[in-house]
Amino acid sequence: MQGTGEDGESRIVLAKPMTLNGESDVDYTAPNPLQLVLSLFKNVLPGSDLSRFQLPPLFNLPKSQLQCFGESVYCMATDMLSRCNSSENPHDRFIAVVAWSISTVRPLLFGVAPYNPILGETHHISRGNLNVLLEQVSHHPPVSALHATDEEENVELIWCHHPRPKFNGTSVEAEVQGKRQLKLLKRGETYVMNSPKLSIRFFPGPGAQWVGNVRIQCQETGLEAELCYRSNSFLWRKGNHRSIKGKIFESSSLKTLYEIDGHWDRSVSVKNIDNGKSTVIYNAKEVISGLNAPIVKDPREVWPSESAVVWSEVSKGILSKDWEKAREAKKAVEEKQRELLRDRESKGETCWAPKHFSVSYSKEGGWDCSPIQQRVPPAPIVVPL
Repeated sequence: MQGTGEDGESRIVLAKPMTLNGESDVDYTAPNPLQLVLSLFKNVLPGSDLSRFQLPPLFNLPKSQLQCFGESVYCMATDMLSRCNSSENPHDRFIAVVAWSISTVRPLLFGVAPYNPILGETHHISRGNLNVLLEQVSHHPPVSALHATDEEENVELIWCHHPRPKFNGTSVEAEVQGKRQLKLLKRGETYVMNSPKLSIRFFPGPGAQWVGNVRIQCQETGLEAELCYRSNSFLWRKGNHRSIKGKIFESSSLKTLYEIDGHWDRSVSVKNIDNGKSTVIYNAKEVISGLNAPIVKDPREVWPSESAVVWSEVSKGILSKDWEKAREAKKAVEEKQRELLRDRESKGETCWAPKHFSVSYSKEGGWDCSPIQQRVPPAPIVVPL
């Protein structure tokens, strides 16, 4: 954790990312999490949309969902993103993109969740030459936008993130809608992909996992991949959960070129169908272990809308386990948002205009978030290399 500020007070609180096992150097787990979670859901009907559901601080991680969303891009011990550009062979580049996509899936803790970002909240951070900017562009429904650029590698990321959690009686399933684009600009290639679903199960064994299908497409190379994230044991036995299987194939002929098999929290291999050779393309221990917490390089340049500023008092309460302080601080954040909403309504401002993204919605295509600026500038918060 780090705190700093011009006035000597800790107005910025940054926590370490989760380890490979979904753990941290701080114990965030609430006592008897299953019992407490079920008590919250006792008046919630199966099939209910949980996007407006508010958790008390006892169930919160000391960070925003906006930060967790961004961590999947900038928190890596090995630079998987630069590998996507390194090969002259389009097949090898596509395989590298598949491996990078797998690396963005991170472990989860049962019983705790990040804060729901407030409208207009931002998270601006840099790791080396990769500059990342996120903004909460909608609150109801919750929609987050991400833009990242690396001018040295000539890489650009544009993501739109719209989780839709529903309570099913014994579990919560969150479909993560929104298009994800990875652009290798010097190659003239755009890779479009989606996200797996989040599944939180209460019985018979509590746990949180990523499940479902992911499709990765590149129109320029004519290649596609289908990945299936599975928890194929009802009890989520350790030997079976977090598995991933899939294939890479030609879009035009549907001919399978490679088969993908492994576990996203261990290792994933790709097998060349023509020669039968298997190669490890992803090692989770190398990529998402020993991750460093971000640090503040220049506190004067940190925006008031930064996640680590907005939620700093709540995070300090959680980290010190002062639940009353955390509850009052969270209540203050929420009440301020209600006041801002009432003020906008009194002025007849019915639509919120994001500062960094142009946002549109259609029933056919869902939410689309386009960055206003061509490049993301370096951030005052950085990830140590």
